[in-house]
Amino acid sequence: MQNLTIDAVRLWNTLHETARYGASEGGGINRLTLTDDDRRVREWFRETVEALGCTVIVDDVGNMFARRPGRRDDLLPIAIGSHLDTQPTGGKFDGVLGVLAGIEILRTLHDTGYVTNAPLEIVNWTNEEGTRYAPAMLCSGVFAGVFPREFAWSRTDRDGLRFIDELERIGFKGTQEAGARQFGAMFELHIEQGPILEAEETMIGVVTGVQGARWYDVRLKGSTGHTGATPMRLRRNALVGASEVVLAVDRVAHAHGPDAVASVGCLDVTPNSRNVVPGEVFLTVDLRHPDDGVLARMAQAFEAGLERVTEAYGLETELTPIWDSPAVQFAPDLIACVEAGAEQAGFSHRRIVSGAGHDAAYIARVAPTTMVFVPCLGGISHNVTESTTREECAAGAQVLLNAVIAHDNTL
Repeated sequence: MQNLTIDAVRLWNTLHETARYGASEGGGINRLTLTDDDRRVREWFRETVEALGCTVIVDDVGNMFARRPGRRDDLLPIAIGSHLDTQPTGGKFDGVLGVLAGIEILRTLHDTGYVTNAPLEIVNWTNEEGTRYAPAMLCSGVFAGVFPREFAWSRTDRDGLRFIDELERIGFKGTQEAGARQFGAMFELHIEQGPILEAEETMIGVVTGVQGARWYDVRLKGSTGHTGATPMRLRRNALVGASEVVLAVDRVAHAHGPDAVASVGCLDVTPNSRNVVPGEVFLTVDLRHPDDGVLARMAQAFEAGLERVTEAYGLETELTPIWDSPAVQFAPDLIACVEAGAEQAGFSHRRIVSGAGHDAAYIARVAPTTMVFVPCLGGISHNVTESTTREECAAGAQVLLNAVIAHDNTL
């Protein structure tokens, strides 16, 4: 087989080139879904892949597909994809690496004249992070039939701006119905977002699946009052109740074994005034576990704890389930291709379950799918200090390329 080698410097430079779209203080990226910076990086993506001979299709929730023809266009395409949106405090690598590694693969194939059997499609999934428009992985979810497209279109951000209106405003509402495309397989490269690979000095994580997750919105309602004039015994302090909920969520994770994780990530206090007893609090809850049965028990324990807290403090509660993503097992044949790709490149590797959700988790419902992980410094992600090295990015891209070619050679 022709020797195909990723250009590590070119990939690294591309990562830093695109980081200017939404560049934030401290060296990170704040590029929320459907903002002007998202539009700019999408335009860059389209121009870059079209210069490599790709045809770009955008579906009606904004997912972008850059298609490179293969020898046999009767075969379903092999997809390589991730996302270009970030957290408000995002780094340069979360999601972005998976898309730009796909572009580097296109460049490598273009430079060498190598043509795959199946077409290749580099994918930019819309709104993976779920920061501006909950839930996460929204538009890969529409693609996979998890959510109706009308659900995605109707989502609003904190300013009340609808997804569909912002999608049209930036000019990326395509005409193809989301989910109308089919893949023969999909591979996604990502930083681990955890500390395991770094701690074990292992270069490549061969991802076998994704743990399950449940998200909730919680609104606690008490009553406001003057801090100095309202006796303690007569208060219905929503913030005190919310603090108990935060602790209850933490206890749920500790009570369900070492693989259980949970947190409250967002807290909005009303009226948020120095001398007013808080009358209302909005908070978000995130529960995760690789076993769906354990996750269900965690959810039951959380809901029971919430009920106890609200009764104790005389609060009214609105509990809204936002996201229920079952645990995912990836395709054994593709996992084997990643392992073979790591062996071919001479990199240390180990099997691993993803602690974070990814677009691949939904695509696995409609096509054979797997992922490749590379280490990130300290396991830190969703943070401007998120960091990995040029060598680690290149290693992940090389294994990704090797795995794609290995799979393509079976077709």
